[in-house]
Amino acid sequence: MSTDTLSLTFFALADPTRRRILSRLIKGPATVMELASPFEMSQPAVTKHLKVLERAGLIKRGKKAQYRPCELNAEPLQTASAWIMDYRTFWEESFDRLDAYLQELQTQESEDES
Repeated sequence: MSTDTLSLTFFALADPTRRRILSRLIKGPATVMELASPFEMSQPAVTKHLKVLERAGLIKRGKKAQYRPCELNAEPLQTASAWIMDYRTFWEESFDRLDAYLQELQTQESEDES
């Protein structure tokens, strides 16, 4: 089954545990044990979250013998941010039109009161 990168990114970000893991990785690489320590879940459960993040391309895992640190790969976040920005532009334009309309109503209301 082929899923686009944007869908994988948003799926990975939908879970608060995975978002917390990404927040930790902003500070630098960490081992699975280091990433698992703040959570009340088993290491295999954290590993499942890491696999989702890895599949989405949001993390990279090192391959140094037993030491396999995880590190953040922010490139998919940049793609998601660009996609969201298109909608931000839409909403900003909509708010600008609403503001212009409200100002027009206020002007008409002021004229009616005079």
